[in-house]
Amino acid sequence: MRYFITIFLFISIALVSILGFRGSKSRKPPLEIFPDMDRQYKFLPQTANPHFSDGRADRPVVPGSVEFGSYVRDEFYNTGKIRGQFGHGFPSPIYVNREFMDLGQKKYNITCAVCHGQTGDGNGITKSYGMVATPTYHDDRMRKMTNGEIFDTISNGKNNMGAYKSKLSIKERWAVMTYLRALQRAHNPKPDDISSEKRMELGL
Repeated sequence: MRYFITIFLFISIALVSILGFRGSKSRKPPLEIFPDMDRQYKFLPQTANPHFSDGRADRPVVPGSVEFGSYVRDEFYNTGKIRGQFGHGFPSPIYVNREFMDLGQKKYNITCAVCHGQTGDGNGITKSYGMVATPTYHDDRMRKMTNGEIFDTISNGKNNMGAYKSKLSIKERWAVMTYLRALQRAHNPKPDDISSEKRMELGL
């Protein structure tokens, strides 16, 4: 009984302390036990921020961030289409060199090879686990697809393939498309693709 009275008095005092002054006026700011992040610091663009060593509120893009759009005003670059139709060739912002191909190979091996295989033949590791419908890149249908359509497929997915526009930047998607073309060309080489020295060795 003694403990009950003690607990009752404690609860009563606590309730009066918390609720007893509801509705009363005060010049003091309210007591907030759980502010729920109602008030936060806000820094406008191009203003000072003492939190960072350079004092700037504007921060550079974090390395490896995936862009959800593009400041490049080029429909072909952003969508793979020109006036609503899948485009051929490459958009003007793309410059294909060894560095660009290496980027495409790296991203392809990370995101695509597990299903499509290292050489693009559709014999990725997922085939061992029941995904038997993965297409090869080396049939006529895939070779005749425009660069823009392949870019669109990488971006938005198709059939059982998911979209990769949230995982790969626009530049990375074009790099993967370019590396895919290299796999196709390596699978169906032409004599002109081989140096004159190698052609002599092979008797071509």
